[in-house]
Amino acid sequence: MDIDSLKAKDEVVIEQDGLQQLFNILKRDGFQTVGPTIRNHAIVLDELETIADLPVGWTDVQDAGTYQLEKNDAETFFEYSLGPHSWKKYLHPPEIRLWRAKRNNGGFDVVKEKNRTPKYAFIGVRPCEINAITIQDKVFNTQEFFDPIYKLRRKKIFIVAVNCSRPGGTCFCTSMNTGPKAKFGFDIVLTEVQDQGKHYFIVEVGSKKGAKALSEVNYRNAEEKEKNLARRILEEAAAHMSRSLEASNLKAIFYENFEHPRWEKLAERCLTCGNCTMVCPTCFCNNVEDSNSISGNSAERWRKWDSCHTQDFSYIHGGSIRSSVKSCYRQWLTHKLSTWMDQYGTFGCVGCGRCITWCPVGIDITEEAKSILEENFSTSS
Repeated sequence: MDIDSLKAKDEVVIEQDGLQQLFNILKRDGFQTVGPTIRNHAIVLDELETIADLPVGWTDVQDAGTYQLEKNDAETFFEYSLGPHSWKKYLHPPEIRLWRAKRNNGGFDVVKEKNRTPKYAFIGVRPCEINAITIQDKVFNTQEFFDPIYKLRRKKIFIVAVNCSRPGGTCFCTSMNTGPKAKFGFDIVLTEVQDQGKHYFIVEVGSKKGAKALSEVNYRNAEEKEKNLARRILEEAAAHMSRSLEASNLKAIFYENFEHPRWEKLAERCLTCGNCTMVCPTCFCNNVEDSNSISGNSAERWRKWDSCHTQDFSYIHGGSIRSSVKSCYRQWLTHKLSTWMDQYGTFGCVGCGRCITWCPVGIDITEEAKSILEENFSTSS
């Protein structure tokens, strides 16, 4: 097919063999294809060789503190919500060595790292996750300030997004204006359709890279009824969102309720385990650790993910500035829904619901935020 015939926002149709062709093209072009697959009874992100590695015929059931896979007779590829992994593990790795050094004649020589920067093709990126990547760009990849590791990895990625046809039990992306349809930030976006025995993907091009890759795939122009069906699928997904959060006045309300009694009730439940920060696609807290060999002849410096829920994270000379469970959780939630706006001009939450699903005690940030919002509203009325 001719690349010039494909333009941004054009909608075409590919079948399952076309999806495999896309995999093959990306691999040929040097991309490591990573995406959703099943490991240890969960849908996680890992390297994919073929489309058979996708969670074909599987879906998930999620609620506060609950996650379970279920077989889906429809044999769909993307009929699931989000698992515990987010794409930040590839752009902002959980741990990475920054440098190492060896003793040399009474001094030290820094040994240059030889790690090759990976070239990833992200398969199955959901709209809320595209927004999460964009948010992390504000942290790690601005023109004025940038992390060189993140910048190089980010520059090389190819994004195959997938619009959400079935929201998960803890999703609230419509409240945060991040889904269920991808509007930007992708090279190609798919909408999976099953209708009257037919199984295909409506594909939209988002970049020149996407057009180039798709031009080598067997596709046909989408019929108007197919486009309308794809739109209806997304409208129904938005209508069936299980949770919601009124986001219009969050920043001001949280600033005004720093000592709200709800924080004490939260502290009675929170385990400060850090699960919410580990699964969150936008959290970026990290720590730097130095280690020396027993002989003293070598040293290394590593950067590792950390959590604002730990007292060590807020430790400065004299002790931790957030020494209570209340202060740790309040810092996290207030940052997500309020002070992040001051730093980056956007919320730090995309409504993916992972923090609700993977909280061992089922703390629901939409419920916690609502309790503060509603009490503040009733008081002011």
